[in-house]
Amino acid sequence: MTDPLTPTYDDVVRIPAPPGRGPATGRPPRIEEVAERAGVAPITVSRVLRHPEKVNRETRDRILEVIETTGYASNPHARALRSGRSNVVVAFVSNILSQQFGLAVRSLAAALEPEGYEVLVGQTSYSYAKEVAMIQSLRGIRPAAVMFTGVIELQENRAALQEFGIPVIETWAFPRDPIDMLVGFSNADAGAMAAERLAQTGHRRVAFIGRSSGRGALRRDGFRAAATRLGLEIVHEIGVGEITGLIDGRAAFAALLDRGNPVSAVFCANDLLATGALIEARSRGISVPRDLALLGFGDNDVADQITPGLTTITFDATAIGRAAGELLLARLAGTPPAEPRHAVELVLLERGSV
Repeated sequence: MTDPLTPTYDDVVRIPAPPGRGPATGRPPRIEEVAERAGVAPITVSRVLRHPEKVNRETRDRILEVIETTGYASNPHARALRSGRSNVVVAFVSNILSQQFGLAVRSLAAALEPEGYEVLVGQTSYSYAKEVAMIQSLRGIRPAAVMFTGVIELQENRAALQEFGIPVIETWAFPRDPIDMLVGFSNADAGAMAAERLAQTGHRRVAFIGRSSGRGALRRDGFRAAATRLGLEIVHEIGVGEITGLIDGRAAFAALLDRGNPVSAVFCANDLLATGALIEARSRGISVPRDLALLGFGDNDVADQITPGLTTITFDATAIGRAAGELLLARLAGTPPAEPRHAVELVLLERGSV
């Protein structure tokens, strides 16, 4: 059995920068660098930003072009950070529609706002390209701290965040080497819990549906390892790219059925996928759990409203946000926490689908 007190480390993939592209730098350009590239004095750059009408058009346009190229920003939040008074914390979520991510961010805000901080939310959509753009946008925002509902895999983004020199919280996984601080759970243990539950209920031929990268792949790998240990045969693995709604679960479950070679149970590494699979099963006259058991991960408002209720592995998303807020407040107050990593316990919610 998995031990909630000593979570297994997630072997998060670290992805190097593409050939020919050096590591991104998180250090924002200084006004002196902008002035040098534009061939003017720093005071002229400042004047363009504060009183553009006082600078001739040719010089103004040249300076603005350099500002756009370098990503230099001068705004109230940036000036506040330089003076040590920034009050903006940015929370990047993988999917803005996720109930769990929403609970975590709301709890984060509840911890930070009474202390005078503002929480801004951005969406990365599980996209490396968007993640790169979002992190580079921090040059202009200059936040006091940043939180991610996930962990950063791209080495160039890890380097950029470290160079910003601000507190960083990663969540939703438990790697050995977080960038800074971490509040998460072991996705490997989640996959193992799924295999253990299916083995306990007598299943031997099983299938996996989930994302083929990121945290979905970590859950899949934990499921594989435990299935091998317990004597389960994973007959099918259905990889999913971007998950946008229940339709993705329905499509993945239909693809599994189309392969033939039936199984008695399916672990869906995301509850949107599991709920969609349950809906598709009912539309095809498949009785759950009599004909096929379904086990999910995450939990949401739909999971206990559908029939049968979805058995799922879950965690306290509110606790993730609260712990992240407490860690950030300690760091921002100049008192680094004694333990920068916090593990959240995984729980199996028994309903009717297994």
